[in-house]
Amino acid sequence: MKIVTISYPNGRKYHADAQDSSVTARPPKTENVIFGKRGMRLEDAINESNEYYREHGSAVVYKKPTPVQIVHVDYPARSQAVIKEAYFRQPSTTDYNGVYQGYYLDFEAKQTKNKHSFPLKNYHQHQIDHFRRCLAQQGICFTLMQFADPNCVYLFPATALLRYWDDTTGRHSIPLKEVARVGYKIAVGFAPAIPYLDAVDALIAATHPQNSKGTIE
Repeated sequence: MKIVTISYPNGRKYHADAQDSSVTARPPKTENVIFGKRGMRLEDAINESNEYYREHGSAVVYKKPTPVQIVHVDYPARSQAVIKEAYFRQPSTTDYNGVYQGYYLDFEAKQTKNKHSFPLKNYHQHQIDHFRRCLAQQGICFTLMQFADPNCVYLFPATALLRYWDDTTGRHSIPLKEVARVGYKIAVGFAPAIPYLDAVDALIAATHPQNSKGTIE
């Protein structure tokens, strides 16, 4: 078994097993959580849902890859190449983007162990800046929030997130009751596991009423 070493921008090492000549560098996985009754992480459930949407022609949404700078490659044989060391070149912006009903979607997926609030520290300045740029171009931007209860998943508009981020009163989290008031509850299902497009329809109807579903020219 070959071991691949990948270094993050802060110098921390990431190790991954390399079973063949093709190695994909990726950030460390978040902690596993029980998603509904299926033992699925939030990110995995979203990826599965996106695949479902693509297969059914509903939307084309993908998880964004993180750019990697390859530093050292070994060639144990002419037909093999093993990446031994690589760096993530820059922080990722948001997790997902794509198109739906003529709209550009850009969103982040976050989860917390908290039951009654969502910590703002889960976000980073470069992600907030990215949301601002996409909103300025009329993009549909949001974050999918999962609380301690794996079935408690909301679509929270980026515009509301920015208001909390810019709040100068020192608030460090968003109360669940506010997420429920401003956001859109997602009914966790099976196929797709996270049917977030229903919530996207509601967000579009609220923010782009002149171009709601079925009236785009």
